[in-house]
Amino acid sequence: MSVKDFTVEEVPRKSVKNFIEKHHYSHNVNGIQHLICFGLFKEGSFGLPKMIGAMMYAIPSMPNTAKKYYPPDPSKCIELRRLVCIDDTPTNTESYFIGQTFKLLKKLTNYKVVVSFADAEYGHTGVIYKATNFEYCGKTAPGRTLIVDGEEYHARSLNQPIKPYSREIRKRYDAKDPNIYWKHTKQKYIYVYFLNRKAKKSFDFESIKQ
Repeated sequence: MSVKDFTVEEVPRKSVKNFIEKHHYSHNVNGIQHLICFGLFKEGSFGLPKMIGAMMYAIPSMPNTAKKYYPPDPSKCIELRRLVCIDDTPTNTESYFIGQTFKLLKKLTNYKVVVSFADAEYGHTGVIYKATNFEYCGKTAPGRTLIVDGEEYHARSLNQPIKPYSREIRKRYDAKDPNIYWKHTKQKYIYVYFLNRKAKKSFDFESIKQ
C-alpha cells in the first residue's frame, strides 16, 4: 500500500467528527470552531472510498494567536486543530496528508498562515511538522485545560454564554460540581507553515522566539 493510492478531499465536519473522536488521542472535538475539514481515503469494499484519516482546521484556539502569527490580517491565519490517521498506514501517511491539504488550502481558500501546537502532555514534539517544513517557533507557557465529566474542554468553554453547553458548564462549575475541574498541562511546541511566500518573507521570527 502506497500513499499515492490515497485521495484527499474536503468534507463537512459531520463526516470527520466520529472518526476523530474514535481515533485521535484527545477523543473529542469539543469547542473547536472549524473552518475547513479534510478526509483521507483509500479504496474500500466494492470500490467505495474508506476514510483512513481526518483533519480539522479551525479558528485558533487562543484569541491572540492569529494576531501574533499574521498581524497584517489575522483572519488569514488558521490552526491545524486535529490530525489523525488509522494505525495501519505507511509511515509517511500523515506528512502526505498534510501536504495534500496545503495544496487544497491554496486552491480553495485565501488563508496565508497555518499554526499548529505539538502537545507535550501526550508526548508529542512535532516530528511530523518538521517533516512537512513547518517552522519551529518555540514553546507556549504551561497551561491548563478544563475537565468536564472526564472529557477535555478549552478554558473558554466557561465563558461563552451564547452557547447552551457553555452556560450549563458555567452553572455546574459555579455550583462546585466535582466532575468539573482544572488540569495543569505541559508546554506545547509551536509550529508555523506559510501558504504564501510573501507572508513568510514578512514574518519576524526573532521577535516571536524572544
